[in-house]
Amino acid sequence: MGCADLTVTQDLVAKLKDGFLARSGLLPEDGLAACADVIARVGAGEVETVRVLFADQHGVLRGKTIVADAIAAAFTSGISLPSSLLLKDTSHRTVFPVWSEDAGIGSGLMQGAGDMVMVPDPTTLRTLPWSPHSAWLFCDVAFKDGTPIPFAPRTVLKRSVDALAGKSLALTLGLEVEFHVFEVVDDRLQHADAGMPGLPPATQLLSQGYQLLTENIYAKLETIVDDLRRSAQALGLPIRSTEIEMGPSQIEFVFDPADPVTHADNMMMFRAMAKQVCAQQGLHATFMCRPTVANCASSGWHLHQSLVDAQSGANLFVPDTMGALTPQASAWIAGLLHHANESCLLTTPTVNGYKRYQPYQLAPDRIQWGRDNRGAMIRGLMTPGDAASRIENRVADTTANPYYFFASQILGGLSGIENALQAPPPVETPYESDAERLPVTLLDAIIAFEAGTLFKTGLGDEFVAYMSGLKRAEWQRYVSALSEWEQREYFSLY
Repeated sequence: MGCADLTVTQDLVAKLKDGFLARSGLLPEDGLAACADVIARVGAGEVETVRVLFADQHGVLRGKTIVADAIAAAFTSGISLPSSLLLKDTSHRTVFPVWSEDAGIGSGLMQGAGDMVMVPDPTTLRTLPWSPHSAWLFCDVAFKDGTPIPFAPRTVLKRSVDALAGKSLALTLGLEVEFHVFEVVDDRLQHADAGMPGLPPATQLLSQGYQLLTENIYAKLETIVDDLRRSAQALGLPIRSTEIEMGPSQIEFVFDPADPVTHADNMMMFRAMAKQVCAQQGLHATFMCRPTVANCASSGWHLHQSLVDAQSGANLFVPDTMGALTPQASAWIAGLLHHANESCLLTTPTVNGYKRYQPYQLAPDRIQWGRDNRGAMIRGLMTPGDAASRIENRVADTTANPYYFFASQILGGLSGIENALQAPPPVETPYESDAERLPVTLLDAIIAFEAGTLFKTGLGDEFVAYMSGLKRAEWQRYVSALSEWEQREYFSLY
């Protein structure tokens, strides 16, 4: 860095120190130089607009687009936007009474749909390869008085990571993400097609399926798979492999290991990138677990987990002998199993996701673990001398908010360690065991979440009330909607 550059950076840091975000403690002093670097890069580069975004409660990116010249203000004052964005269900309806005297959430700070503020994270700046004049910048969100929002997704995950660090532990994660790509035949853009939510697009297949890892199917889909892979790599996402999944037009991307916050951000980028790149080509990428189209397979999200000693970097899941579990691996597995029911609201957050828990479909339907067994909820992949020893939790679907999902794994596993739990014996026939069943509906998951203690203890009663309120609103809309099943079942019979 030359003298002139150093002077510019020092001047920017001085301005940032005087800004609202730094004075409120929302931008740490040791991170101001990184913020100044982003301001300089945006100001000197070819970026015209910056999409300043946060991940909402459903894992949907929301925010505002600013011109490049406004980037400094984003780091000094933050960017305001309505707090009611955190109070919406999946139809985008605000489900908490923000116009009442008591909005019922946020200790009164969300009453009247007042503002909250986005706090940019300089490490997340990415120029978009499919829209190179534009960039992404991810944010945390805080109340307008500068206090963190306790149920904001990124805040929840960071608190969970800090709890793990308090035990001198860290978690390393690897992702396997399944999704579908279809061709759009009708965008459904007539006025009558709008609504909350509007009609989804009509689609057709890019390839027939049930040909897992078939080379000829890969060749058929290679053009779009390459476009997605190249865009992901250009964003800095650590893609390891691209694979043809079981179902028609179904693909899987596998990621190299990373820490929880990095991979939560990566998953948000990946889902948004896939949808945007596909949309530019007249295609529709969907991470819906089980799309309601003929002959469709469910999509799952398999999360590989290794517990690491924060001081030495040693993988605490590597056993001494074949078939054994380290104390940490046993406790972690036991904690995840013990809290699986109450965690399902965060791992499987939609009505649709519970249609995946079917036997003999390479998806779990019971709370159990097995050694290298793809029918069990948790698959143990631990071998003496293998530094990559890990477990694979197969419970989640790809609609899960990654910040909440990862937090549920940290808190559940940490609970197992703190309480010295021991894993039960592994299963060999997971679809024939007498293990407890996973919730069969979203309502079952809500009830288990409300009755559990893990999230009340780890994240507070307000978080539990918040998530329960959102998901009960979603469930109520589901059970109130008339279905084709009802018409077929009763219209002619009675």
